[in-house]
Amino acid sequence: MKPTTLPNFLTFIRIALIPVVVVLFYFDRPLSNWIVAFIFVIACITDYLDGYFARAWKQSTNFGVFLDPVADKLLVAATLLMLVGFGRIQGISLIPAVIILCREILVSGLREFLAEAHVSIPVTRLAKWKTAIQMLALTFLIIEDIPGFPLSIEALGIFGLWIAALLTLITGFDYLRAGLKHM
Repeated sequence: MKPTTLPNFLTFIRIALIPVVVVLFYFDRPLSNWIVAFIFVIACITDYLDGYFARAWKQSTNFGVFLDPVADKLLVAATLLMLVGFGRIQGISLIPAVIILCREILVSGLREFLAEAHVSIPVTRLAKWKTAIQMLALTFLIIEDIPGFPLSIEALGIFGLWIAALLTLITGFDYLRAGLKHM
């Protein structure tokens, strides 16, 4: 596989795993939780690897620049919706889920607008931390419970979701502020 196609291939894998994650939510728990979590983690790893290889080989395509963030947003949105639909995120904990989804839509729209103006806003280190915490929180919420584990995995997931939402607000504001300079 040519180096320029590997990052795009990894992005396609991430997108292809989304329906698998969704369908597996309907299977019997707790075994399906572990399978979903495993597949979700694989999808998250492809997110890291496609960026890593694109940077390491100093190769990116317009297609990859477009599709990678779309794939990330699709994965997060689908997983959040499934977690809400299956009652693992409910009540006041819906607030961080809404914040995360709204920020993703805002940043997508902003990037699209800025792309037309030939302006690129690079991903910040804080945004990468936000993504890592968000993915870990979602993984915990997918797993839901580990019998005999001294801490509540679900509570850790909800706590992580709130931390991710806080970082989401900060990074979303940073992107918006940077983008407003070009409007």
